[in-house]
Amino acid sequence: MVERKASVERNTLETQVKCSINLDGSGKARFDIGVPFLEHMLDQIARHGLIDLDIECKGDTHIDDHHTVEDVGITLGMAFAQAIGDKKGIFRYGHAYVPLDEALSRVVIDFSGRPGLQMHVPYTRASVGGFDVDLFQEFFQGFVNHALVTLHIDNLRGHNTHHQIETVFKAFGRALRMAITLDERMAGQMPSTKGCL
Repeated sequence: MVERKASVERNTLETQVKCSINLDGSGKARFDIGVPFLEHMLDQIARHGLIDLDIECKGDTHIDDHHTVEDVGITLGMAFAQAIGDKKGIFRYGHAYVPLDEALSRVVIDFSGRPGLQMHVPYTRASVGGFDVDLFQEFFQGFVNHALVTLHIDNLRGHNTHHQIETVFKAFGRALRMAITLDERMAGQMPSTKGCL
């Protein structure tokens, strides 16, 4: 089997990001980003997606976390696009419902080649531990724009904002895992009647 790995480096005047991924990993993760709550959520992607992730970022967090969060999402999306290759043989679609106590979220993804994000998370607080939760919209928008996926995120219930967000990221990891899994019955075939994605 061809290794589905990628290493991407993206440098701007605002951030310098390095991202390495292995889509057929075991969920190992290492982060040096400087935004602990983001690192905690990225760990959910690795663990529940069984994707090895190694991400470093030096960003202008002395201003705020916006550029760092968005640019990590962009770079992760670029790495996914590179690692997934021509998409032949993958399931393509993935979905997951994940609960955490009172919170429940649903994530559905399509490696369609068309970037699109529908994110509906009615946060009950504006921040968690000083982290602006609105920035997760920027993270996922950056990801879909560069991974070229369609992504639907819905928090169906919850009143603890940390739980709301964590269920989103766990469900995202699970949905990714389903979508990128190689389907033996589709071996070598494009999962589209168009013949390309």
